[in-house]
Amino acid sequence: MKNLFLMLLPLFLISCTGKDVKPKVDSSFVVEELPAQESWNSTVFFTDSGKTRAILYAGHLQLFNTRKETILDDGVKVEFFNQFEQRTTTLTSKRGRVDERTNDLFAIDSVVAVNDSGIVVRTEELKWRDRDKKIVSDKFVTIESPDEHIEGYGFESDQHLRNYVIYNITYITRAKKE
Repeated sequence: MKNLFLMLLPLFLISCTGKDVKPKVDSSFVVEELPAQESWNSTVFFTDSGKTRAILYAGHLQLFNTRKETILDDGVKVEFFNQFEQRTTTLTSKRGRVDERTNDLFAIDSVVAVNDSGIVVRTEELKWRDRDKKIVSDKFVTIESPDEHIEGYGFESDQHLRNYVIYNITYITRAKKE
């Protein structure tokens, strides 16, 4: 037993070098990529001169200061209001983003916009431009109204979906009046 101890003692002493063990640090991790703010089940009000112009609902919201961008996930809904604070249009999508430089909203994936007159716009991506309050898309768009069904590429409308244009119409049909 004493011989075994004497044989293991040098091995033990060799393994104890006295040097501190430093953990490996992952240098690929970039702090700037973390959101500055993050919230769940968020509601954001947009007002002008004390009047509600839009309300944004997002399941998950991440604000990135360095990128000047807000990422919206887990369901996005925006309600637009007229000058009398009456809701005129509701836009929904699975996700989106806001460019903080321009305040433009990008709705992405399964986008549906519905106005109070029964006009329904469907596409995979829409952009709401803050500077002129227009909704635009260069993607394939379907518009259903009480009077017609239109499909095509390229779309522009006011945010209330009252005056709209499809630039490259691929299909149009009139609704049958009963």
